[in-house]
Amino acid sequence: MKLPSLFRTAQPMRFDIKPRFYDPVKEEIEQRTARIKKELQAEGKLPYEEGYDPENDSFRGGSAIRGAFTQGSPIKGKTTTPFSNTGFLRLLIFLILIVLVFGYVYYGPDAVYYLLYFAFAVLLVYLVFKLKGRLKQ
Repeated sequence: MKLPSLFRTAQPMRFDIKPRFYDPVKEEIEQRTARIKKELQAEGKLPYEEGYDPENDSFRGGSAIRGAFTQGSPIKGKTTTPFSNTGFLRLLIFLILIVLVFGYVYYGPDAVYYLLYFAFAVLLVYLVFKLKGRLKQ
């Protein structure tokens, strides 16, 4: 189980080149077989593939690539919450530490205990809502 962290660790960069080879003979054979297959399907000698629409000369159901580039972008679709932002989490921890130090200076060690009780209560409420959401699924 991975422990949560405030900072990202750098991953080593990977260098992987996949060479591309051009074979004109193979490409010509593939084009000819595709053309002959279309002609035979048009004449009715070969059945059409599943999902093929002969009127539009394309497959039905949409492309797998359609919308793939906008799926991960923060501009459309996904909206990030402020609680998932790492900067917000750092700010929250910084504020808690400042309150802890000033509370200890002004009120003594009782302020530290009260803050720890409050943090424990917030953690319990968070876990209850998180588990409640998982139980519904």
